[in-house]
Amino acid sequence: MGSYCPSCWYPCFPTDLVTPVKSFLNILDNLSIRCPVKECDEEISHGKYGQHLSGHKEMKEGEVYSYINKGGRPRQHLLSLTRRAQKHRLRELKRQVKAFAEKEEGGDIKAVCMTLFLLALRAKNEHKQADELEAIMQGRGSGLHPAVCLAIRINTFLSCSQYHKMYRTVKAVTGRQIFQPLHALRTAEKALLPGYHPFEWKPPLKNVSTNTEVGIIDGLSGLPLSIDDYPVNTIAKRFRYDAALVCALKDMEEEILEGMKTKNLDDYLNGPFTVVVKESCDGMGDVSEKHGSGPAVPEKAVRFSFTVMNISIAHGNESKRIFEEVKPNSELCCKPLCLMLADESDHETLTAILSPLIAEREAMKNSELLLEMGGILRTFRFVFRGTGYDEKLLREVEGLEASGSTYICTLCDATRLEASQNLVFHSITRSHAENLERYEIWRSNPYHESVDELRDRVKGVSAKPFIETVPSIDALHCDIGNATEFYRIFQMEIGELYKNPDVSKEERKRWQLTLDKHLRKKMNLKPMLKMSGNFARKLMSKETVEAVCELIKCEERHEALKELMDLYLKMKPVWRSSCPAKECPELLCQYSFNSQRFAELLSTKFKYRYEGKITNYFHKTLAHVPEIIERDGSIGAWASEGNESGNKLFRRFRKMNARQSKVYEMEDVLKHHWLYTSKYLQKFMNAHKTLKSQNFTIDSVGSLDDSLPLEALENNDSAEL
Repeated sequence: MGSYCPSCWYPCFPTDLVTPVKSFLNILDNLSIRCPVKECDEEISHGKYGQHLSGHKEMKEGEVYSYINKGGRPRQHLLSLTRRAQKHRLRELKRQVKAFAEKEEGGDIKAVCMTLFLLALRAKNEHKQADELEAIMQGRGSGLHPAVCLAIRINTFLSCSQYHKMYRTVKAVTGRQIFQPLHALRTAEKALLPGYHPFEWKPPLKNVSTNTEVGIIDGLSGLPLSIDDYPVNTIAKRFRYDAALVCALKDMEEEILEGMKTKNLDDYLNGPFTVVVKESCDGMGDVSEKHGSGPAVPEKAVRFSFTVMNISIAHGNESKRIFEEVKPNSELCCKPLCLMLADESDHETLTAILSPLIAEREAMKNSELLLEMGGILRTFRFVFRGTGYDEKLLREVEGLEASGSTYICTLCDATRLEASQNLVFHSITRSHAENLERYEIWRSNPYHESVDELRDRVKGVSAKPFIETVPSIDALHCDIGNATEFYRIFQMEIGELYKNPDVSKEERKRWQLTLDKHLRKKMNLKPMLKMSGNFARKLMSKETVEAVCELIKCEERHEALKELMDLYLKMKPVWRSSCPAKECPELLCQYSFNSQRFAELLSTKFKYRYEGKITNYFHKTLAHVPEIIERDGSIGAWASEGNESGNKLFRRFRKMNARQSKVYEMEDVLKHHWLYTSKYLQKFMNAHKTLKSQNFTIDSVGSLDDSLPLEALENNDSAEL
C-alpha cells in the first residue's frame, strides 16, 4: 500500500490504520479463496488460508498469494527482533513443531529443535558448530559443569561480583560459555546444603520437627524471652543437627559405596551403619563488629562443628570399617554446625544457643536414621564423641572450675599437690554422668557440709554440665601448653633461677627479652604475645635447645635441658599421630619409660620449678596418655586442630563472601564454610589443581590464535580485590 491510501491517494502511514470491527473481520474470514498451488483446487476460507498454505511441502515463489510488505517500515530479520516479536512471528511454526513432537517424539520439543538446527548446520558445512551442539546434546558440552564452577568459586574465595566478572570476561574473549552463570551455581549449591534430601528417623526424634526441608535457622529460634531472663545479645545461625548429618552422609555417598566394594560387601546391604562423629567447639578471638541493625554483639565469635571420623557396618559377627577420614584434623572435613557472635566465657549465652543443638544430639542417640543411598533405603546409627575442646571451654561445658583451680585435671580427681608428688601413676575417673551427680550434690548440699568440705566432695564441680564430652587430651593445646612451659624453663635456666629463687619481675622480664632476641637471631622465631601452634612446633626442637644452651654457662644444666627436650620429642609423636600403633610403635612401647624418666628430671634437676606444683598439660602428658591410647587408639586424630584451622576460613569468608551486615553475615559465612568442606566439590577442585600443575589452558575459539589460561583470570580477579 505504501504511504498513500489506495482509494483517494491521501498520504497515510501504518500507524494511522485501525483494526476493523469484529463483525467485519468475521465476514472477511468467511470469504472463500481458491488455493493457487498446482494440483490443489481446494477452496479455503480466508481465516484458514495461512494454516492451509503452510501444510504444503512444495511452494514456488510468485505463484502463491501471501502477505507481502510492499512499503512502509522494512521487514526486520528474525534475529534482530525482540524475544516477544520472535515468539509472535514463529508462533505458527511453534504449534506445528509441538504437534510433531507430541505425535512422534513423546513431547520432546527441545530434541526436535536441536536436531533441526544440527541438520541445518551440517547442510551448510558448519561442522565445528555442529560438533559443539552435538556435544551439548550428549551432555559433554565445552562448558564447565555448574558444580565445577561452584568449587572454583568457593575454593578461590571469589565474591559473586568477582565471579560474574570472570564469567563475562571468559565469555567475551572466547565466544563460548565456559563458566556457568551465577543462577546455575545457586541451583547447584542447593543440593549440597542441609535441608535438600528427604530422610526419616525411627522412632521419630523427641521434640524435633519431622520436616526435613530445614536449611539455615536462627540460633535463637524457640528461645522463650521474658523480661526477667538474662538478655541474650548475640547473633547466631546454625543448621539443624540431623539435617546437617544427612547432608554430610549424602556428600560422602560415593566414598561409602566404594568402601563397601573394597571390603567385598554386597552393595545392597542396608545396614545398620555406625557413624562415629567428632565434635569440636572453640572461640575465635576478636572479630570486628559490622554495621547494620540488630543487637550490640560482642566482638568475639564461637563455632561448633563436627567431623565424620569413620563409618562401619555390621556384617555377620564382625564390624567392617568402610570409611575412615584420612586427614581428621584438616579444615576440609571439619563441617560447621553453628556460628555465633558471642564470648565463649559467657556461660548463659553459650547454654542458650547450644542447648537446642545438644537436645537434638541426645535425641539422635536413641533413634535410627533411614536414608536413601545408592537407590536403597539404608539405616544409620550415630556415636558422638566430644573431644575437640580446649581446656578452658571443656571446663566451661562440663561445669568444672577454671584451669587455675586446685583440681588440676579434667580426667581425674587429683589436686595440684597430689599431681606434683605422684607425677605418673593416675587413672581416668571423671565422666559426664559423674559431673552431673556431683553438681546435684553441690547444689543441694545433702550432708550439710561447709564450703571447703563440699568442694572437696564434688572435686571442683561448680556449675551444671550441659555438653557431654569424652575425657581426653586435646593434642593441639597439649602441644601449646607444654611449649609455653618449656619457654618459661628456658628463661629460668638463662637467669639461673635454681641458684637464686627470689628474683624481681624486672629481672624475669630481662631474661625473656634476652631469650626472644637470641631465638630471633638463631632460629628466626619472632616473639609472640600468645603462644600459637606453629610457634610451639618450631620451639620444641633440638636446634632450639642448642641455641638456648649458648646463653647458659653451666655444662651440667646443658645436659639436663637437652635430655628433657630429647625425652619430650620422643613422647610427642605418641599423642600427636593419628595412629601411633602404625606410625610410631617403638615410641609407643617406650612411652611409659620415657614419661617416668621425664618426671624424674622434673622432680630432681628442675625441682626449683616443680616442687609442690605442676602444670595441667604436663600432668596429662605424663599420667594419662597411655590409658587414652589404649581406649581410643589415638589422641591426635581426635584433636581440635581442624576446628582451629577453620578460624582463618571464618575471617576470610567474612571478609570476601559475606554481606556487609551483621544480621546476614553469619548466614553467608556458615553457607560458604559448609560448601568449602563438601567432599563432592573437593573432587572437582583436586582435578582442577592437577590440571593447573600440568599448565593446562582452556583454548578459545578456533579463530583466536592465543589460549586463555583459566587460572590467570582467577588470579587477576583476586589481585584486583
